Amino acid sequence: MLGDEFHVGVFEEGTPDLRTATARLTQLMIEGARIGADDHLLDVGCGTGGPAVYVAQSTGARVTGISTSSEGIQTGTERAASAGLSDRVSFEVRDGMDNGFPDGSFSRSWALESSLHMRNRDRLIAEMARVLEPGGRMTLCDFMLMRPLDVGDIRRLRTELTLLRDVYGDVQMEPLEEYRRLAEKHGLEVDQADDLTSSTRPTFEHWRENAERTREPVTALLGEEYWRRFVESCDILGRLWDDGLWGYGLLAASKPADA
Repeated sequence: MLGDEFHVGVFEEGTPDLRTATARLTQLMIEGARIGADDHLLDVGCGTGGPAVYVAQSTGARVTGISTSSEGIQTGTERAASAGLSDRVSFEVRDGMDNGFPDGSFSRSWALESSLHMRNRDRLIAEMARVLEPGGRMTLCDFMLMRPLDVGDIRRLRTELTLLRDVYGDVQMEPLEEYRRLAEKHGLEVDQADDLTSSTRPTFEHWRENAERTREPVTALLGEEYWRRFVESCDILGRLWDDGLWGYGLLAASKPADA
């Protein structure tokens, strides 16, 4: 129902479909990270490996993807093998908040729509910065809080927020400025902080259309109730975007060359 990739898309004028839009988000991350053929990227929260394979194919870089999901790691490994990229793309079960790699192991690190699943955001950014070599770059994109929710918001949205948690898991979001603060706290120099809220908004209509088209197989696997809640979640996300409560951002930062 989410399409080929488990993340939102960036819709620009003339974007024909969700596949193109999700590829565009990955491309924006590549541009923010300034990835070249000589780089080695740590993909934190790599999902099922789609972006990692895309990075290797489009830039020639090496990629190591990590996730706490053994199923995702297996799927990513199979995907890299099918693309003939097993020599440049690998996947490991590791925790993004305590990844275990030596200092300076990578020239690039990123988290493509995975940070909201990691409760200790400070540890995540610290680890992504730690494993960078001097002159390396960290990039992330994710759902963001556009403003703090007050008591009235929480009361008004209690039912909707509970449904979103049931569908997508227990996630926690921060404002884009909080990511900037954490990056700078851990010695990085932020040079890009982009608000992608308006360009990602069409994603939810596409998710809803996918759900309508795949209703029969989804309900056979997950049940009618889950399918119904997913469709409702798409409408809720759209309203949160339209009300200026939630949105989407991309941040990129560099580690000083003399660090």
